[in-house]
Amino acid sequence: MNKTDKQIAAMTGAGLNLIAQALSIYDRDLRLAVCNRRFQEMFSLPERLVTPGARFDDTIRHLVETGEYGEVDDAEAFIQSKVDQALAFEPHYVERTRSNGRMISVEGAPLPEGGWVTVYTDITRTKRVEQLLRARSEELSEQVLAHTEELSATNRELAATITRLEETKRQLTGMEARTRLTAEMMPAHIAHVDAEGFYTYTNRRLSSVFPGRPSDILGMRIAEALGEAAFGKIEPHLLKAYKGGSPVFEFTEDHDSRRIRVAFTPDGEGGVYILSMDVTEETQARVALQQARRRELAAQMTSGLAHDFSNLLTIILGMQGKLEKMGLPADAQELVQGTLSAARRGGRLLERIAHMTGSRTLRPQAVRAGTLLNELKILASPALPRGMGLSVLDHTPDAALLLDPGQLQDALLNLILNARDACGASGQITVSAHAVGSTWLELSVTDTGPGFSPEALKKAVHPFFTTKGSEGSGLGLSMVYDMVKLAGGSMRTANTVSGASVTLRLPYRPAPDAQGGMALLVEDSEELRAAFREMLMDLGFTVIEAVSVDEACALTADLPGIALVLSDIKLEGGATGIDLADRLDGSGLPCILMTSLPPADPLHKEALKRGPVLQKPFTTHQLSALIRPEATA
Repeated sequence: MNKTDKQIAAMTGAGLNLIAQALSIYDRDLRLAVCNRRFQEMFSLPERLVTPGARFDDTIRHLVETGEYGEVDDAEAFIQSKVDQALAFEPHYVERTRSNGRMISVEGAPLPEGGWVTVYTDITRTKRVEQLLRARSEELSEQVLAHTEELSATNRELAATITRLEETKRQLTGMEARTRLTAEMMPAHIAHVDAEGFYTYTNRRLSSVFPGRPSDILGMRIAEALGEAAFGKIEPHLLKAYKGGSPVFEFTEDHDSRRIRVAFTPDGEGGVYILSMDVTEETQARVALQQARRRELAAQMTSGLAHDFSNLLTIILGMQGKLEKMGLPADAQELVQGTLSAARRGGRLLERIAHMTGSRTLRPQAVRAGTLLNELKILASPALPRGMGLSVLDHTPDAALLLDPGQLQDALLNLILNARDACGASGQITVSAHAVGSTWLELSVTDTGPGFSPEALKKAVHPFFTTKGSEGSGLGLSMVYDMVKLAGGSMRTANTVSGASVTLRLPYRPAPDAQGGMALLVEDSEELRAAFREMLMDLGFTVIEAVSVDEACALTADLPGIALVLSDIKLEGGATGIDLADRLDGSGLPCILMTSLPPADPLHKEALKRGPVLQKPFTTHQLSALIRPEATA
């Protein structure tokens, strides 16, 4: 039991002890779950019989032995009858006189999960009043007295019935609330439309699956809620569902290019149930897996050859170096230099093959796209001929994004140089960037060259495919594609009216906007907390600490001034830092995860889908780079 559970148990026990009646709860196996102090005091029970786990038959045996039930001829048979009565789990209400002369009422009600809750009330005073009334009411008829006593007993039974009904109502209300909450928490839109296409039920998640649409759509037509473009794509499938089919399909939403999966199920009464969800990441992962298989095949083909080829190149370079020093004629020297140049080019090619087939990891930092593009123009301009222009159009928000500036600049430089080679001595290259909703950062490199050939459009991202003959390695676009897929994005090649276009889409991930303030550190190792605390304090933060997800969530709920959350992935308890990031999703509170797990670990891979992950050990500078763009300058 964790700290929170102990607190809840303590408060529950304190509340039960305030009740004037005795109360006991036994589980379906007739073992004590909980009782109050009044239960122990009423029956003078020893401590072992009021401890959770105590057996019901042991308690009855103790009461028989202490004379609670008066003279009992066959104790074991009496005890077994009480156990059998309890195992029937039927509600009951009885009144009996104890051995000490006191009168009690016993009201038992079964629990939905199995077990009993029983309330014992001392009604001695009530009974004495009834007896006094009878003794002093000679003027009253026996009929009135009987009716009075009957009414009193009926009222008590009615009160017990009302209690059970209220409990049933509470359970039903709770069940309905849990069902509604479950539907609202699902990352999908669940709805029902009638035969005329009007929404009769919705979990108000339409706007999360289809951004820009309303959430309150009850009573609206589906065509009105979705819009003309989206409804046009689903209408044929909806008509099939109205005819009894159960179609499941996917389509690309025009608004921000999300991939949506929709399932229709007829309700048998003319309406249709609808389940729709955003599967953009799933689709990206599926395409990335297909491409990864191709990369794996290329790696298998080249990894064995690369070692031997490297040894041969080393021998060739050594022998040509000796020939160069032997004073050969000029025409021979020219051949030697050509051989040396070719061998060195082969070495560079091997390096690029190793880079392509080796493991690569992203190192995101807080970067402003505008700053990155300005630096790109400075880097690329000297490599372009005089007659070629380079324009950079930045339409991105002035906000720091989590990007790997090194890999992204390398990819864009590769595309610019490819465009240069395609255009020849003159032309125009344009690099543009803009945000697609809050989902993607789109970067395009266009040129005024001849465009892609049909074969190039089909095989552009395949390893070793090139249109440059002996001058090209065929690895440039393949490496760009790998970088984009590694970041969770996509790459598209196309021809325009004036040339070629390569478009990169990367996940739009705003960097944590935290420039000091209060930081929540979630780490279950005391030694590591001390080290990370110093880092955060060096960056200007005041630090509060937690060791579990539950504790962290409690702090974020109680302390609105928290500016940043830094959490380990593996934490105390069953929940992980990934669960914490999911709970904080939508709150606007930036969350950075950290771990010592290797990049290949499933938890590490899952964490990368949520945002930045720091690999332990890390430095203060590495942490700062995820928070402050100026740290990367």
